[in-house]
Amino acid sequence: MKRNIVIATVTAAVLIGGGTATAIAVSGDDEAPTTKSDVRASNDDTGRDDDTDANDADDNDADDRAEDQAARDSGEDAEDKAENAADAKVAKVDAADAIKAALQKTAGTAVSADLDDEGTKHVWDVDILTNGGAWHSVQVDPATGKVVGSHVDRDDDGDDAAETAQIRAALKGSSVTAAEAAEAGAAKGTVTSVDLDEESADKAWEVDTTAANGTGSDWRVDTGSGKITADRTND
Repeated sequence: MKRNIVIATVTAAVLIGGGTATAIAVSGDDEAPTTKSDVRASNDDTGRDDDTDANDADDNDADDRAEDQAARDSGEDAEDKAENAADAKVAKVDAADAIKAALQKTAGTAVSADLDDEGTKHVWDVDILTNGGAWHSVQVDPATGKVVGSHVDRDDDGDDAAETAQIRAALKGSSVTAAEAAEAGAAKGTVTSVDLDEESADKAWEVDTTAANGTGSDWRVDTGSGKITADRTND
């Protein structure tokens, strides 16, 4: 009697829960266990649907994470563009005029000009190499074009002599000045920096511009011909 009860109980449990179970039936309290009986119930689902659902959940989570990251990246790009556009609007005096103003203060060759954010205000920072080999940094107000500061750069790391020689070599035979490179770049947007690329084999000025919507672009202006081309080195 107990054997029948056990089998009936296990069978009912299997039918309710699904899957496979093994029952050991006993005929009485003092008798040894009888032959084991496997009770199996078919399940059309076989658990595969659960696995698929889990994978679907993982896929959805991955998609959600990708969308969240894309949204964050988009927000960061929008913030960067807004900041770039705001910086460009500050430059009422363009790079070419800032360079010319700096050279009136300190005679020599302008090697770079950058629109820098110095805490609460912006300035054009123009680096000039004098004929005597000294380096001067001249600050020009981007709103008025007036020189607001100037100092001689110190050779703290002891490599100024080597850098000066490299720059002079890059400028040798050049017919395009930093101001002229800035003027060439102005046709592409608001120029925010001009720097001599003294390390490349093809001699050129590197010019950064910002469009009205804040999109930044990099350009190269040949020091001999003045031809401007897109700078693909960062692509």
